[in-house]
Amino acid sequence: MSWPVPNTIMIEPTESESKEELDKFCDAMIAIREEIREIEEGKQSREDNILVNAPHTIAKVSAEEWTHGYSRQRAAYPLPYLKERKFWPSVARVDDAYGDLNLICSCPPLDNYQ
Repeated sequence: MSWPVPNTIMIEPTESESKEELDKFCDAMIAIREEIREIEEGKQSREDNILVNAPHTIAKVSAEEWTHGYSRQRAAYPLPYLKERKFWPSVARVDDAYGDLNLICSCPPLDNYQ
């Protein structure tokens, strides 16, 4: 995936991806569209919904308090296959798009290369 133009996404699957992985990706995109539709139709809040709060960390879904208008189950496993193979993000969003718009080089100073 790449983001060649702000607010866009470009998907370029390669031959190294299996059909199963491509199907999972398509299922995820379809599920996200359905989540958007729920917001559009007023079934989910515009301010507090599964998309606004994603990604959901294991700390978040296992905390004692849950104040969202959707279930922990749905937050943790939006698609059935994730119950068997789930990547848990260690943090939620970090300043949204700030990092994309304000790149920081963590390289040593140029003087170190002379």
